[in-house]
Amino acid sequence: MNPSPNLFLIGATGAGKSTLGAWLAPRLQLALVDLDRLIEARAGRPVHAIFDGEGEAGFRAREAQALAEYCTGSGLLLIGGAGIVTAAGNRERLRRHGFVLRLDIDAQTRARRLQGDASRPLLAGGDMLRRLRRLDAEREALYAATCDAVLRARPDETPAALGARALELLAHCWQRRTTAGAAP
Repeated sequence: MNPSPNLFLIGATGAGKSTLGAWLAPRLQLALVDLDRLIEARAGRPVHAIFDGEGEAGFRAREAQALAEYCTGSGLLLIGGAGIVTAAGNRERLRRHGFVLRLDIDAQTRARRLQGDASRPLLAGGDMLRRLRRLDAEREALYAATCDAVLRARPDETPAALGARALELLAHCWQRRTTAGAAP
């Protein structure tokens, strides 16, 4: 058990983290922070444009800065981008400041969901399924070392059904700690 006032969602591209996070946050009375959306708002441009202009290293620096700024809050549901686990400092911050739930779903389902989505810079060009599987292989051990629990989504599961299963899982493995002034 990892007692924490925060819940952090991690997982591969297209797993459904943003959808699940938006569903869970009001039900858990947590403030929602989607790091990719936050980075886009601050930069005034979408993630793919940041990658185009600054490369992956520039985006990862922005991501690490945003995580460092927000992870020490209380009463947050923070959604990390798929590559947030690639930096050791990010993994350490996630583990230290929140209960880390990994959302997982097979690469074929994610490829189907992402078909025609040109906003994912690491998936641009070529065979998307092969790229997803390569990223999965590179990041699997990092996700496993970072998370406190794994929620495996089903290919045709509705957001509400997945959310209900997430709440049940969290009730069994997350000891939610609140601090004075934090969300209940």
